Amino acid sequence: MFHHASRIAVAVAGAAALAATAALPAAAADHHRGHHAPGSHHQVRSAVVLGPIQYDSPGRDDNSNRSLNAEWVTLRNTGRWPVIIKGWTLSDKTGHSYRFGNVRLAGHSQVRVHTGIGRDNRTDLFQDRRNYFWDNYSDTATLRNDHRRIVDSRSWGHHGHWGHH
Repeated sequence: MFHHASRIAVAVAGAAALAATAALPAAAADHHRGHHAPGSHHQVRSAVVLGPIQYDSPGRDDNSNRSLNAEWVTLRNTGRWPVIIKGWTLSDKTGHSYRFGNVRLAGHSQVRVHTGIGRDNRTDLFQDRRNYFWDNYSDTATLRNDHRRIVDSRSWGHHGHWGHH
């Protein structure tokens, strides 16, 4: 009986060692897949990306709601499954930020985020601002998830790199 119990103990110990060895590469791989501290500047992989951006409202910049709403950023869900973007933020290089409410972005869909005032719906969201959000000459749109990790960013203009391409 004692001999049988020790065989079971050895088998259990061997299985536990094997399981621990198999789990080790997965944990090491996770370390390199974008698991960084909150506020980190490392980009994480996401199906939600920035699409077309109209940072310079057509016509005169007269601060009218019509002109403000002609300034927009598109978010695209390139994946098959819906993504809840509640708590995600869209920000410019100076730190102005828009926080998404309880928004569900269906698979293979997109939503435009307008600067001005309007009624949110499935295809258009409104920041309800009375001033322009994006710098027409040089800015960066940054999308962060609810853990403050960068999901995507897009820049335009010079960004201090005068004379360089």
